[in-house]
Amino acid sequence: MPVGYGDFLAEVKTRIVTARTKATLVVNSALIQLYWEIGREILRREASEGWGSRVIDRLADDLRREFPDMTGLSRSNLKYMRAFAEAWPEEMPGVGVGQQAVGQLAWGTNIVLVSKLKDPADRLWYARAAIQDGWSRAVLEAHIATNLRGRTGTAVSSFDRALPAPDSELVRDAIKDPYHFEFLSLGPQAKERDLELALLNDVQSFLMEMGKGFALVGRQVPLRVPDEETGEEQEFFLDLVFFNFILSRFVVIDLKIEDFKPEFAGKMNFYLNAMDELYREPNHDPTIGLILCPGRNKTVTEWALRGVDTPVAVARYITGTAFTEQVPVQLQAALPELPELAHELTQKVETAAAIYDDALSEGDPE
Repeated sequence: MPVGYGDFLAEVKTRIVTARTKATLVVNSALIQLYWEIGREILRREASEGWGSRVIDRLADDLRREFPDMTGLSRSNLKYMRAFAEAWPEEMPGVGVGQQAVGQLAWGTNIVLVSKLKDPADRLWYARAAIQDGWSRAVLEAHIATNLRGRTGTAVSSFDRALPAPDSELVRDAIKDPYHFEFLSLGPQAKERDLELALLNDVQSFLMEMGKGFALVGRQVPLRVPDEETGEEQEFFLDLVFFNFILSRFVVIDLKIEDFKPEFAGKMNFYLNAMDELYREPNHDPTIGLILCPGRNKTVTEWALRGVDTPVAVARYITGTAFTEQVPVQLQAALPELPELAHELTQKVETAAAIYDDALSEGDPE
């Protein structure tokens, strides 16, 4: 082996992977542009020449006969092209198919945006988020189903007063309300420690719901506060501590199994001051606090946060128990246990996803 060969090989591999990735993106963008142009022409002909839906059937047959080796020319896919062009009209400002978000997404992902969302602003928001955060199609569908956009940045907080304008907007958008913890099923006698352990037992789902940038630091993190007069320490424990590497700050979470009370805000204010004194590094931004409750009175919450000068947010959470409690008692006995139901649904979803992926690979999402 000549000197430096290993480094040279690694460099060549990196360049090949980069070039292949760029080529894939270019091909995908060209395909999306083609599909949009076909859909736009179908719309134009329908409007100017009165074409009906049967023309798409004929067009699909003729195109597949002409291009037998090309996938994506089925009747259902042509209908998606029409819907795609209708969803992203040429005159829409700032879209530019092929240059903006939709041109960077796979065709199957664009189908999800078109079929699940009617509002153009929603479609563009989810498209940009999917690219920025690298969502798979399944993750995108899950976020749409739980109305992620509607839940983002809506928690009651003191961010606008406690943080400067650029930071307050970024931090606000990192917090949701409500949080969806349907993967949890807690009994009526559950305590806050039970909620904490249940969340950590499915930490993957928990982190996915928390959002991008959150890393778990620990549970029951100790705060040892010394008394300057006596030298003795008083110890407190934080339910959950995260670090968000995008925001470059700690996030303290206080879990509650009861609706919000004004005294929760004062307690969190103390936690944040202590956290910044004991754990915050010079290159970290101020710690933020998140009080998670099953419910809250918005007016009471806003008044409680008025006197808080640290960045605190109050958000609600929904668990699997919330759904069960809405079911009439006489029907609850007939329902399967949540773990059994989750296992069965997971198998069905995985089977359906495999069929869907196979159809997409053949260019026919129907």
